[in-house]
Amino acid sequence: MIVIKSQAEVKKMRRAGRMVADVLMLLRDKIKPGITSLELDVIAYNQCRKWNVKPAFKGYGGFPFTICASPNEQIVHGFPNATPLVEGDILSVDFGLICDGYYGDHAITFAVGEIDSESQRLLDVTFRSLHQGIEAARPDGCLSDISHAVQSCVEDAGFSVVREFVGHGIGRQLHEDPQIPNYGSPGGGPRLRPGMTLAIEPMVNIGKPGVSILDDGWTAVTVDGKRSAHFEHTIAITENGPEILSRIDT
Repeated sequence: MIVIKSQAEVKKMRRAGRMVADVLMLLRDKIKPGITSLELDVIAYNQCRKWNVKPAFKGYGGFPFTICASPNEQIVHGFPNATPLVEGDILSVDFGLICDGYYGDHAITFAVGEIDSESQRLLDVTFRSLHQGIEAARPDGCLSDISHAVQSCVEDAGFSVVREFVGHGIGRQLHEDPQIPNYGSPGGGPRLRPGMTLAIEPMVNIGKPGVSILDDGWTAVTVDGKRSAHFEHTIAITENGPEILSRIDT
């Protein structure tokens, strides 16, 4: 069942989303060669404690960390570790929290120092596909309009869309209906309505779209060892179109 949120609920989600964005900007300023993803995890956890909010991922389904940290060929759900990042890496960081009973969820793939041109193009295309998906999230449109917008952007650039993982509704639960694939034909699925809150999150591979899961049972990697990027925003559909909730309040 798709839960339609009231304006008061969207206001709470806007606060949660902006807190998530603030944490990712805090991590952005720390991401450089030599830091470890485990150090980044501690920073995110401590910020949650400072705000007296709950990390959304820690303990979720047994996930043991505050952030998902997925470098290079890791797609999503990577475990933070003590391996220092090096110049030229890319690092996908997915982070969520719960504030006043509502979830915020946001992901960015960061460059570690200077990266090669193909990796930069991967980041640029994935970011652009997210925003084209968001732009397609309009009242009286269809859910698959979002999916089609993402897929078209990615494949026109010569990259591939991961199909095993999808975006999702979000609110009082981290994962609510509907699921939002990053591929598909337009004009299908549920009608989009004001008050729907969604987490749109394209995952894009340089090479093949296939996924393999590591022995930890969580970390998803590309089947060919080529790099992957992941961007995500929490949005609300309004009468006037989509509003990004996980953004810095300027």
